[in-house]
Amino acid sequence: GRLSSSDPNLQNIPIRTEEGKEIRKAFIPQEGWKLLSADYSQIELRLMAHFSQDPLLIKSFLNNEDIHTRTASEVFNIFPEMITPDIRRQAKAINFGIIYGISPFGLSKQLGISQKMAKTYIDNYFTRYKNVQKYMNDTIEQARQEKKTRTLTGRIRPLPDIDSPNATIRAFAERTAINTPLQGTAADLLKLAMIACDQILTERKFQARMLLTVHDELVFEAPPEEVKDVSEIVKKEMEEVWELSVPLKV
Repeated sequence: GRLSSSDPNLQNIPIRTEEGKEIRKAFIPQEGWKLLSADYSQIELRLMAHFSQDPLLIKSFLNNEDIHTRTASEVFNIFPEMITPDIRRQAKAINFGIIYGISPFGLSKQLGISQKMAKTYIDNYFTRYKNVQKYMNDTIEQARQEKKTRTLTGRIRPLPDIDSPNATIRAFAERTAINTPLQGTAADLLKLAMIACDQILTERKFQARMLLTVHDELVFEAPPEEVKDVSEIVKKEMEEVWELSVPLKV
């Protein structure tokens, strides 16, 4: 459900490499204007908290904790103040890996650790976040019965391969069953936010323009005198687009 573009593909301009940073300098607003970017914070993990109703995940988001630090503390069994940036990075890989149905093999490659260690990390995660595992199992089971999965807004994704005799194809369909309600709902909510922002900018006759969506981010350009107002409007509309068990943050 994500929007994509091509020639140029504006959703995949690299950011982590020096070359990517140079390429990004080519994208400039109208002369004298500013670029404004509004990004959902960890929307898929917040949706996981909502869908799974996991008490620990919900509590973390309600208390405005750093979710990766929290996971590091739970999975590695250490005090939050002992967590280094590298340990937090590993926890982040686990948090997002779980959403995409990562295997011990996949996690071991990503973190440069043994498969046995990676399996321990994943097991520890599910021991602490019990409802996440239950949600994943229930979602796969339901998808197996219905041969489809759906987003929070009711958009359906057929999954004809969920019973495939080919283990690789079947595993991909199972991962899709888990991921679509999360990533697909994030895409749906962003579309609803885009419609709401567009209406307000039009009604109030702002000069600012919505340029682009990059998955869970909206990019605008605006004259300097509108930046403050547009920022506030966009943040409000994105955060209030849907009521979840945890707050949406932008």
